[in-house]
Amino acid sequence: MAILVALFIVVPIVELYVIIQIGSLIGVWPTIALLLADAILGSLLLRHQGRGAWRRFNAALAERRFPGREVADGLLIAIGGTLLLTPGFVTDIFGLIFLIPPTRAIVRHLMSGYVTRRFVIVGAPGSTGPTGPAASNRHYDYDATAEEIDSEDPRLPG
Repeated sequence: MAILVALFIVVPIVELYVIIQIGSLIGVWPTIALLLADAILGSLLLRHQGRGAWRRFNAALAERRFPGREVADGLLIAIGGTLLLTPGFVTDIFGLIFLIPPTRAIVRHLMSGYVTRRFVIVGAPGSTGPTGPAASNRHYDYDATAEEIDSEDPRLPG
């Protein structure tokens, strides 16, 4: 909670400082034009990357696989677009980091590392956790690959 309060106080002050410094270097009107151009180009990039992420999300669903990467990309694209539409140069830099695919992949990797440290993965009944005996004997994902098959299907054992 304290970090959010600090961010809401520190980030606007830093943004104003950077805008004033750039304005003193290149002038007021070029600075305003640069901020407007940045917002317009950012919204175009947001639309392009958002459509691509939506297509990949639908393709993952069509392939019947869990769209975890696609959801993370969508979240990062939404955050990056919001940062790009916020006036300021510092937030624009972070917005671009979230919108450009190579840097977004790095952020997604860091985010997945944070998420895996924060959450506990529960194993199958009878296991003692993610490293328990049931988890080591299981070579399948019973949650995401289930499908209905006919009782006379030749793939059934016996």
